[in-house]
Amino acid sequence: MKFTIHQGSRQGPRKYNQDRVAYSYSRDSMLTVLADGMGGHSGGEFAAQLAVKTLTDAFQRMALPILANPSKFLADYIMQVHDVIENHVAAKGLIDHPRTTIVAAIAQNDELYVAHVGDSRLYHLRNGKVISRTEDHSKVQLMFRRGLINLGQMAIHPERNKIYNCLGGDVKPKVELSEKRGLRDGDTILLCSDGLWSLVGDEKMAEILSSDTVNIAIPELLDLAESRADSKSDNMSAIGFNWGGTVSGKLSVSTAIMPLDSVTTILMNPQPAGDESAVPEAATLTDEDIEHAIAEIQAAINNVRK
Repeated sequence: MKFTIHQGSRQGPRKYNQDRVAYSYSRDSMLTVLADGMGGHSGGEFAAQLAVKTLTDAFQRMALPILANPSKFLADYIMQVHDVIENHVAAKGLIDHPRTTIVAAIAQNDELYVAHVGDSRLYHLRNGKVISRTEDHSKVQLMFRRGLINLGQMAIHPERNKIYNCLGGDVKPKVELSEKRGLRDGDTILLCSDGLWSLVGDEKMAEILSSDTVNIAIPELLDLAESRADSKSDNMSAIGFNWGGTVSGKLSVSTAIMPLDSVTTILMNPQPAGDESAVPEAATLTDEDIEHAIAEIQAAINNVRK
C-alpha cells in the first residue's frame, strides 16, 4: 500500500475536547477511526477514547497482514464498544451513560469498507467530486428522507444536532455498514465530526480536499471551521488519506517492506487547553484505565460464550 495520511482536531469554543481520532496499518491493510464523544452526556471522552482504543487494539491483533472479513471486524468491534460502556455503567453505578458517535474505515486490497453510528461522516472523493458519503443517523436526516423538510431547512432546524443512534445509549445501536467500494489511485477519504462538516459544507469540503494532499487540506479545513465557529459550536476533528501510487513526497507512506507481523498505530489524544480543572474526570483516564475496562468486558463476553 501507498498513501498519505493526516489527522487533526481543534477544541473550538468548548471547555474540553471530546473527539478522538486514530489510525493503524499493517503491510496490506489500514484502519482509520474517528469518535465524537457526546457533550450532552457525562463521560463522552471516555466513550470516544474507548471506541478508538478498542478498534485499534483489535486491528493490531488481527490484521497480520490483512483482515479476513473487514466488514465483520467493524461490526463486531464497534458493538463491543457499546458492550464495554454498558458494563462500565453497571460496574460504576452511573446514572448517565457515556455516549459517542463513531465512523471507521478499512482500506484493503484497493477496497474500502465503512461502518458508522451517529452523525460523524466519511467522504469519498474522486477527481474533485464527492462520489459517496455516509448518511447521518440524525432526526433531521429522517425528516428529510420523509420529505418533511428540505436541504436548506436541515441546516437551520433547531433539532439538527439530535441523533437517534449512538454507542452507549439506552437503546442498542445499529451499526450501518456501507456497501464495499473500490479505491483508485488519487482517491481521497475523509472522516470527520459534525463540528467540522456542519461549518464547512460538502461543496467547500470537496474544493479544499481536491486542492492539495491531506496534510495541507485538513489543517485548512480545520482553520476554516474555526473561523466560522460561534459560542455554540462543537469540537472539530478529521482524519483523511490520499490513496495509491500517485501519491508522492516525503510524507507518503509505503508499506511494501513492512514485516508481515508488524502494525503501526497512531492515536491522537487531544490535550486540554486552558483551565484543566474544567476537564471532567473521564477525560483524564489513562491508557491503563481504558485497557482495564476492555479486558474486563472481554473476559465477561468470553465467559458468556463458554
